[in-house]
Amino acid sequence: MLDAAKTDETLLEVNNIEVIYNHVILVLKGVSLRVPKGGITALLGGNGAGKTTTLKAISNLLHSERGEITKGSIAYRGTDVGNLSPTDLVKRGVIQVMEGRHCFEHLTVEENLLTGAYTRKDGKAKVAEDLELVYSYFPRLAERKRSLAGYTSGGEQQMVAIGRALMSRPETILLDEPSMGLAPQLVEEIFNIVKDLNEKEGVSFLLAEQNTNVALRFAHYGYILESGRIVMDGPAAELRENPDVKEFYLGMSDEGRKSFRDVRSYRRRKRWLS
Repeated sequence: MLDAAKTDETLLEVNNIEVIYNHVILVLKGVSLRVPKGGITALLGGNGAGKTTTLKAISNLLHSERGEITKGSIAYRGTDVGNLSPTDLVKRGVIQVMEGRHCFEHLTVEENLLTGAYTRKDGKAKVAEDLELVYSYFPRLAERKRSLAGYTSGGEQQMVAIGRALMSRPETILLDEPSMGLAPQLVEEIFNIVKDLNEKEGVSFLLAEQNTNVALRFAHYGYILESGRIVMDGPAAELRENPDVKEFYLGMSDEGRKSFRDVRSYRRRKRWLS
């Protein structure tokens, strides 16, 4: 279990943003959050809550899906980055690992990793040094580096996606649904690597995750998103003990574990939305 975030310095600040798709569909309704330097911040919520849209808004990836920010602002290190291209944002140290473990299937694992260094200007030696660093965190990738990425397992592809992001030398990684489709043992392995990267390499994380239980064990701070709004936030340790979070997101209540039928009716009974 991690302690509170290591510093009060804010790297990323999202201030009251609204996002509309196709000029009519309001998806985010005044979302605000902050990511401190050296912290792991979790953005939690069910499928369709707006987590991926929030990350894409930060990364300026909405336009490809006919989405746009219509209100609010996004700042990185105090500078508005709302009009920066995704490439310019990477150069500033912010990179997104997309949901679904997107890899170049017909490239090898190592070729995939090297594509992450395309914005760098510090020479081949530094890139090679960082490649070895990635292999030290993901020894399985070192074993599979000559294999085509499309023929690796889901867990290995998630490692490739995170490793490729590390090759850009990021200060902040936006990690979208890292547990999706993975066995519990692999999920634990991925999150432990995230923890190590945070503690040993100083990488800050904003991770969007449906698996509230595992996310709150590794994060310092959490925001819960429902229907495009932040409905609760706080230190991860406090959220884990909150009765509403236990009941509606962890499947627990004072009477013990709730059945899926009990939990799925939470929308009609949420005390924090009343």
